Amino acid sequence: MASRREGEKLILAGRVTVDGQIVRLLGTKVDPVRAEVALDGRPLKPLAKRFVALHKPPKFLCTRRDTHERRTVFDLLPADWGHLYTVGRLDADSEGLILLTNDGEFCQRVAHPSHGLLKTYRVTVVRRLESEALKRLTSGLRDKGEILKAKRARLLSANNSRSEAELVLAEGKNREVRRMFKALGLRVLRLQRVAVGPVKLGELPPGKWRPLSRAEVTSCLKPSGKSPRTVRRN
Repeated sequence: MASRREGEKLILAGRVTVDGQIVRLLGTKVDPVRAEVALDGRPLKPLAKRFVALHKPPKFLCTRRDTHERRTVFDLLPADWGHLYTVGRLDADSEGLILLTNDGEFCQRVAHPSHGLLKTYRVTVVRRLESEALKRLTSGLRDKGEILKAKRARLLSANNSRSEAELVLAEGKNREVRRMFKALGLRVLRLQRVAVGPVKLGELPPGKWRPLSRAEVTSCLKPSGKSPRTVRRN
């Protein structure tokens, strides 16, 4: 019915009731299965959890709204899915796999580097990528006071004018892949994310989306060396 901030205003205004009682205390915990939550007397139902894989084309932004009216990934989704949010981001010039959800725990697990979910990228750069440069990608490069480092890197193809490489990252610092190649003196022509953990971009066409399978969702939520959490999907 509203964003979190707008929802707080509705609560403070006394327009929200739980089991018929007005609740104005922010942060009050409610069991949405057993309790009846209503806005202006109208009962509300919890939204079904959604987990979506989208092939983001270049020039689309990973934001819900843009002040300059540029296109966003939400323009590619059904109009009533505005309650979803992106799990991490890809910059405007990058393309490939982006996940969206309305499940906060899923978003935290996938986006936070402490959970060890690897992201795989394919990068096309100007000039030949030499073996020494490839080694530096995994040994670490310093940029703006940060150490940028790929967990794995391999050369897919190379000639004197351009090269294509695959990088696997464990962290995901801001514009990390582009910064790594800039530190090597190489200009990125194309940057595509092809996998987030067990979720693969596969043959999904640019601008199209698909729901994640139950197995994909469970695998994303499974901490390393621990049993997966039970996931309920409607």
